[in-house]
Formats: sequence, C-alpha cells, structure tokens
Amino acid sequence: MSYTNKMVVLALTISTFMGCKDNNQVAVLESKTENSIEQKVDSLLKLMTVEEKVGQMNQYNGFWDVTGPTPTEGNAEKKYEHLKKGWVGSMLNVKGVENVKTVQKIAVEESRLGIPLIIGFDVIHGYKTLSPIPLAESASWDLEAIKNSASVGAAEASAAGINWTFAPMVDISQDAKWGRVMEGGGEDPYLGSKIAQARVNGFQGDDLTKPNTIAACAKHFAAYGFGEAGKEYNTVDISGATLHNLVLPPFKAAADANVKTFMNGFNDLNGIPATSNSFLQRDILKGKWNWNGFVVSDWASIGEIATWGRAKDKRDAAKLAVTAGSDMDMESYAYIEELANLVKDGTIDESLLDDAVKRILRVKFELGLFEDPYRYCDKAREKEVIGNKKHHDAVLDMAKKSIVLLKNENNLLPLKKEGQKIALIGALASDKNSPLGSWRLASDDNTAVSVLEGMQKYKGNNLVYKKGADVTVGKTAFTKELHINTTDKSEFNDAIAAAKQADVVVMVLGEHGFQSGEGRSRTNLQLPGVQQELLEAVYKANKNIVLVLNNGRPLAITWADKHIPAIVEAWQLGTQTGNAVAEVLYGDYNPSGKLPMTFPRNVGQTPIYYNHKSTGRPVPMADTTMVFWTHYSDVENSPLYPFGHGLSYTDFKYKNLKLSKTSAAVGEAITVSVDVTNTGKLDGKEVVQLYIRDFVGSIVRPVKELKGFELVPLKTGETKTIKFTLDDSTLGFFDNNGNYLVEAGEFKIFVGGSSKTSLEANFELK
Repeated sequence: MSYTNKMVVLALTISTFMGCKDNNQVAVLESKTENSIEQKVDSLLKLMTVEEKVGQMNQYNGFWDVTGPTPTEGNAEKKYEHLKKGWVGSMLNVKGVENVKTVQKIAVEESRLGIPLIIGFDVIHGYKTLSPIPLAESASWDLEAIKNSASVGAAEASAAGINWTFAPMVDISQDAKWGRVMEGGGEDPYLGSKIAQARVNGFQGDDLTKPNTIAACAKHFAAYGFGEAGKEYNTVDISGATLHNLVLPPFKAAADANVKTFMNGFNDLNGIPATSNSFLQRDILKGKWNWNGFVVSDWASIGEIATWGRAKDKRDAAKLAVTAGSDMDMESYAYIEELANLVKDGTIDESLLDDAVKRILRVKFELGLFEDPYRYCDKAREKEVIGNKKHHDAVLDMAKKSIVLLKNENNLLPLKKEGQKIALIGALASDKNSPLGSWRLASDDNTAVSVLEGMQKYKGNNLVYKKGADVTVGKTAFTKELHINTTDKSEFNDAIAAAKQADVVVMVLGEHGFQSGEGRSRTNLQLPGVQQELLEAVYKANKNIVLVLNNGRPLAITWADKHIPAIVEAWQLGTQTGNAVAEVLYGDYNPSGKLPMTFPRNVGQTPIYYNHKSTGRPVPMADTTMVFWTHYSDVENSPLYPFGHGLSYTDFKYKNLKLSKTSAAVGEAITVSVDVTNTGKLDGKEVVQLYIRDFVGSIVRPVKELKGFELVPLKTGETKTIKFTLDDSTLGFFDNNGNYLVEAGEFKIFVGGSSKTSLEANFELK
C-alpha cells in the first residue's frame, strides 16, 4: 500500500477515535494547532501495540549502505526487519536525501501504521559548511550571530534529509582539561543560558514545519561538565546549590525556548547515573519545569547503567531508565529487547510507555512528518543549499567575531599591508583539516581555508612560510588517538632562518582539531609536542612575534604571555578559518571577542573560574610571611587571562556609573547606567559587562556573578550610555533544595570590559 493510501486509512481510523462523524472531518489531521496535535497523538497511541510503542522508543544508528543490497544476515538484518515492522522510531547518522528517503520509505510504506522516522545527526557547529567550534562562537558574545550560525547548520542539515540535531550542548564546565569544553558555551551560567536560547532558536526557527528548520536537543542533562578531574564519562558529586545555580540554568533557558528534546549524560550525579535519574528527568524537567518534549539517551548509556553498578543487567537497566523518564534508547538495544516483556509480566506499567511515545509522536507531528514524511527529501534543495556562498559568508562573519585579542604590546597588530617582510611559521598555518575542529561528521576533510591561504591574499608584503615542526605524526582520524610529534625538530633551523630575515613573525601554534572534543581530556594544557620549543627558538631569533593560537580549550601559555608581544586566540574557526584570521591580523576586521572561559597559568590551577567563593581566608593576613590562607605556594591565585577578557585595536573608556536608586525593596527594579566612549583611532565594538556581588546570603555567594552584557558598536570618539536592569530575576539565587530566594542585604555592582571590571557602586536591598 502506498504511503498516501495508508495515511487515508490511518486518518479515517484516527478520526473515529476523535469522534469525527464524516470523512470531511478527517481534515483535522492536517491542523497544526496544539490541541489537534494532542488529539492526533492520543488517537494514534490507541492504535499501537506494545511492541510498536517500544519501537517508537528505539533509535538505531545507520546500519547498512542503503544504496546497496538489503542486509541478509547478522544484526543488520535484524534491524532491517525491525524497521519494516515499525519497531524503530528514529535513526541517526543517516544523511543525504537519497539515503534518508530510502529508510523513511521503509518506515512509512512497509510498517503497519506507517509512522515516520525522525532522523538525528550531530550538527554541532555546522553541517558541510562549518562555523567555529561552539566555544569559539561563545567568545563572540554576539547572540544574533550565534543564532544565525545555528540556522545555517539547520538549513544545510535539513537539506540533506536530517530533521533533528543533538545540539546545543549547554553543559557548564570550569575545567579546561575536559575535552568537550570546545562544544559548549564556557564557564558562566548567565552567558551559557543566553547562548543556549540563541542556538535553540537558530536551529528550530519560528516554525518547525518549515523544511529549513530542525528539532534541537539540549544536552547533557545534567552536570556532565563537572566530571571529576575533567575526565570524560566520569563521576560527578556536587551540591544542590551548584546544581541549581550553575548547572541547570542553561537547560532551563533551553526548555523555556521550547527546545524539543533533551539528552541525558554519560555521568552519574551523586551516585545515580543520569540516564536513570528520576530526580533530574521526572521531578525537575518534566515535573517542576512542565516540559513536554522527549528525552533521548546518549549512545548506549542505558546499557551502561549496569556497568555503573546501578542495575544488575540490561533488563534492570531498561526498567530503571524508563521509570526515570528516559524516553528513547540510543543504540543500547535495552528497550527493544526488554520493555515489552517488562510490561507484559507486570514489572512496569504500560503508562510509562504511553508517556514516552506521546512525547515522541508529538515532536514528529510538530515537524510535519505525518503531513509529509519526505518534506526533508528534496534533491534540488540539497544541491542548492549545501555549501552555497551565503553560508560561507555567514560562517566567515561568525569566525571573525569569535577571535579574541589577548595581548597587543606596542600595537604590533594590525600588520601593515605593504612593505613588511613576514615569516609565517607553524604546521597549523598551512593545515586545511585541523581548523575544522572536532565534531564535523558531514564535512569534507581538508576543506578549511588555511591561515597561509588567507594571508597570501594580501599581496603587499613579502610573505615566507616555514613549517618549523609537525604537530602530529602519522594519520589522524576522528575515532583514533592522535600521535603528537614530541621529537622531530629537523625543520627548526629553516624556521629560525626565516625569522631572522623578517620584520614580523606570525606563528600559528596550538592543538590539532582532534585534540579536543569527546574523549579528548588532557592533563597537559601547554602547547602540545615540540611547539613550545619551536616558539622559544624562534623568539631568540626575532622577538617581534604575533602568536596565533588554534585550540579547542583554554591553554596554559604563561611563557608566551611573558615574552610574546601579541597573542591572538583564534580557536578552530571552521571552513573560513584562514580568511577570518587574515582579516583580523591585517586590520580589516577589528577584533571584539571576549573569553568565555578563564585561562589558567598552569594546569594545576584547574578548575579555575571567575565566580568562585571568597572562603574564610581569602587574602594573607598582616604578617606577609603568613602561609595559612587560600593559595598555592608555587603560583599566584590569579588566572593568566580572566573570564570576559578581550582587547581591541581601539580603546574604550568607562565613566559615569549611576544607579537609579541606592536602596530598593525586594521586588523593585534598579536601573544601572554607564557611559562608554571609544577613545581610540578606529571604530570598534565592546562587550560591556555587568557583574554583581551579594555580600551576605543564607548560602555563601560568589565574589562576582555576570548578570548582564551588551555588545556595543562605537565609532571613534563616540559615547553611548548603556543601561541594565536588575530585579528579582537577577538578584536572587537557588538554595540546595532548588528554592529561588531573593534576600535583603548589601550588593556591589561592577561594570567594565571583563570580569576584572573598572567601575563599582553599592546598593542595598531591603
């Protein structure tokens, strides 16, 4: 039976359940109102067997070459049979219109009820045309640009048949050792919440039925970024106050932005694996927040409940996960193998399945898949949209906005466009693969514009390139460990000779793109391999160095900060990396990025973050020889570069900090205003940042908390008055039980261009 005929029959059947008196009322199935979707979901659920319900909760990875022969043996044949039976609700890692249409056709035209699949894929920072890694985008503090970046990824992925992304990752993390910091919004819950909303809105748009939007997924719920020692898949043990004040706000922001799905994490939380954590999923997400989307597990994490020791076997794991509120099983086979029997023998109630399936079907209706399961399968659109010039222009814009100028002594930057001899040094300068970063499953290798290519477009200077040393040795792959060059210095002398002849040396050093990301935790945050030795050797030959960093996390570059006059944080910027870096180096774009994570002086300081507590002994006592205060004996407490730090080629001056009132009652709003002036010689943009300190609380409060920011364009000589509003939503905090409190007391306000702010004022809340 064709899909069209099947849907007519299904519509007539559902119409009976909905109380339709004649065939004309079948048209209600095409209505997109919330009530009609709920009616259709309920009616369809009544047609389903237990096995078909379990099937909707089952997600398989792409398991055969769909353009080749049908699988006839092994696990692939079993999965194929499940697909035909309607026992698969979603597939992931199936991409391209031809492939998606093939699997979708099986689901809707060969299964009994013809329920369409939702097709998932990791669209982390773009599909084919790549934006900067998410941490880099976060450094822009430009919410509209971040939203647009996500919409570019959604447009390309949807053109390839995909309708669901496993992004954004909204985990807060304070530890640069964790490889997945590259995938998130940094260390701060306020900034992270704003970015979470921007990315959800960019992916989902204002109408999910439009073919250029996809369902988003807030992950990893929750506290995955707080794994002990920054180690992947590790245990998490944190207080309720930390959970509610630091971890949960970006997830709540995503839920408020109507994100359609959540993904739980690989971690445990205080002894309970996240995948089986009822407190997180039932009590908070689906209870307190009243969120109505569905929760998907991470890869095989339901089966891993037993590995943790929380369940005795896969059957027990399936029972714990579904009871806790995990709605869809990604590739552990626990649900498809165990849930039906758990229902039939009375171990769990079928209502648990009904709740999960209703949530899954609701998203499918909202995506318009029942109206047209092939709406994402347009070959002409696939060819037209993916990789078009508009998208390349958009990711270039995002890349330029993501660059942070960390240091610029003696105005070494911007480079002159004529008459300079420039030595460009570093294997990463000519690399066209590493700048793409981690998590770029659909992109093509070696498609990034290299820094060398970007700088070669500026013809006025004598540019000489020397590699100096390889970062890696042997082949690199997404799924394999990198082999870092720790011994080969054979090309040092060529680089040193070029540096001696140059007016300015540009060195591109840092991590390879696959040194950060999932499974890439590191205990050494210095420049990998022989790169530090190369930097020092070149410095002896020519001290006029611009260091361009390519990395997916904060690095410990204390030596460079002490010796190198100009340092540019260029992250891994995606497809247009080289063009973005060159435009900043040559001054065609004035950098405005600010750090979303603190940079440590050494790895021993990590985790390090700006919004720490005071402690009882925050500073040395009068006796300067006193050792009994909170500090290290071998390095100062301060970071190398603080959260929010970032320079410009122009200068900004802050003055006239004013409060609308210095005393207010709980519930009243206070307006904060400050004048910001561009006192330099170039137009530029400044991220004006507002922080508060609550001096006394029923729970100890941080020394500083970001509560507002605005990206302000200023022409040279221009002054703008920037205003912020503080009210109960920004002055309160959560206690250990998740209760939101706004307490009377004294507050301090800080305003400036980083978390090391320049202006302060006090007020009292009564």
